[in-house]
Amino acid sequence: MTAIPGAAAAVTGAASGIGRALSLELAARGADLALADRDEAGLQAVAAEIAKTSPRKVSLHRVDVAEPGQIEEFAQSATAAHPGLNILINNAGVALLGQFTEIEQSQMEWLFDINFWGVVRATRAFLPQLARQREAHIVNLSSIFGIIAPPGQTAYAAAKFAVRGFSESLRHELQMANSPVRLSVVHPGGVATNIARNSRTGTGMTDNERRAQSIERFDAMAKTTPAAAALRIIAGIENNAPRILIGNDARFMDLLQRFRPATYWPVLARRMEKAMAKAGK
Repeated sequence: MTAIPGAAAAVTGAASGIGRALSLELAARGADLALADRDEAGLQAVAAEIAKTSPRKVSLHRVDVAEPGQIEEFAQSATAAHPGLNILINNAGVALLGQFTEIEQSQMEWLFDINFWGVVRATRAFLPQLARQREAHIVNLSSIFGIIAPPGQTAYAAAKFAVRGFSESLRHELQMANSPVRLSVVHPGGVATNIARNSRTGTGMTDNERRAQSIERFDAMAKTTPAAAALRIIAGIENNAPRILIGNDARFMDLLQRFRPATYWPVLARRMEKAMAKAGK
């Protein structure tokens, strides 16, 4: 296990959502933090909130995880500020709405640069530092869409499936090498963040009503709070859980995919329609 008190953690996407909740909870439990995000004002707000209740050391880093050079600089500055840094949480992510035929190749590459290559590059940049520690942990945020793949999510699901595959293979390599680095891959279900509202739309998707419906559907299904998600992830770190499912919806979809790996979507579509009708959407 990797103990949280006395640890130092690097967190990407720390200014909002799950990243913000993780930062607050890790600090409350006695961890120092290197917080990264493009949103500098958001980072300042998180740091100010931590300072109200915790004396932990917090360093702030403006980082666009789509930029390889900025990831390298983040790893260097974070380890300089926190020589004992032993936890990396690759949380930063974006969403892209639209059918495959509505999404340009450049848009898909934009999403992959953040949701997949950002994870890979940060892992590569921090791994030497982590490997020098007595105990260390990598947490990679996939999604329930790294287990199931709904229509309209070709880019997002592809990247999150890739995060899952990369993480599982790397975990096996670390185990074979008797590395002190443990690795958990996280599959949140619906978590009440702004990822859907902040999503980009495929250039070929001109129906604003469909975008609004997608956001409403996400809001209706997002039952887990970021704080609850953070608690589940931290428990996973402490217990060295290889896979962390967040929310009853994620657990249900994971089981359904196992029983009906090629035919789960009609069942889920009916379930979502009933949930939307119950919510009055």
